[in-house]
Amino acid sequence: MPHELGPRHRLLLAAALFLLAPLVGEFLLGNQPVTALPSLVLLAPMYGGGALLIREATRRAGRGWPTMILFGAAYALLEEGPIDQMLWNPHYGGFDMGLAYAGTHVPVLGVSVEMVQDVLSMHTVWSICVPIAIVETFSRDRTRPWLGPAGLGVTGVVFAAGSLFLAFAQAESERFMASPAQFGGAAVVIGALVAAAFALRPHSASATGRTAPTSWVVGATAFAASSLYWGREFLPDGVPAWGTVGAWCVLVAAVVALCAYWSRGRGWGARHRLALAGGSLLTYVWVGFGHARDMGVPYATSLLGNVVLGMGAIVLLVGAAAVVRGRESVHHGPRTRTALITARNE
Repeated sequence: MPHELGPRHRLLLAAALFLLAPLVGEFLLGNQPVTALPSLVLLAPMYGGGALLIREATRRAGRGWPTMILFGAAYALLEEGPIDQMLWNPHYGGFDMGLAYAGTHVPVLGVSVEMVQDVLSMHTVWSICVPIAIVETFSRDRTRPWLGPAGLGVTGVVFAAGSLFLAFAQAESERFMASPAQFGGAAVVIGALVAAAFALRPHSASATGRTAPTSWVVGATAFAASSLYWGREFLPDGVPAWGTVGAWCVLVAAVVALCAYWSRGRGWGARHRLALAGGSLLTYVWVGFGHARDMGVPYATSLLGNVVLGMGAIVLLVGAAAVVRGRESVHHGPRTRTALITARNE
């Protein structure tokens, strides 16, 4: 099978990512009911445009997932900071966010550390990295850019226009405006993350003597770790807020270290990357059901939407897994040890 992607295939992949990012980030999570699907027209330019720009910038620069993750963190702070200002608005969306996050509020920064962690988790992982990893599975060369200069420029304009529209709409509906110092501080942090992302140099880490775990182990670990993060919602009252902040740091450090360790193992490849994304995606399926009563529509409607979106997520993962299996079969024949080593570098 040739590695060169036709223009139509590349555009389909770009369009898929453009739509999948908001579907995961808003609808599968349960932030939006299925009846609000027409709002994709407003959400996709920011979510999908952001994910597509991050993916294209990373691949054009010859970088990998560490760069993508830092870009995702910058996007997370951009969306919930300057664009919709949730990081600073104590009554965002009509909820008492100030009270909910009061335990880790840092007055000098005007922001809650726990909220920053939530923003980084949800958008870096689920709004950006998970959709990119899944859609790249359908590409015969995941490191190749999908857009030309014109397409990249159009995407940038769409992202900027969509983000500005949502920023003005949020400011108007929320009747809230952060201070210049808060906007300036966010800009500095976002700029530092982008600079760090570009500063990371690609390196070809050779496989070690150990064998990478099976994709089932990787997927189960991703599901367990991401579910553990969301398990904070079920903690009893009285648990110290700074304790959960510390637990989040430990969990993130452990996951990053484990992924770095596993990815240097012999045989690490496409099915493992898909397993990481898939396990995390399935976490959003059950989390979405937990949010069904809070969507502002009849409970039955919310549940129906959860079922439809959850089944769609499962079908997508099954299809992606079939693509990986088919590609391994065509390229490498039976799954021998040599085939697994070769697949690692695809």
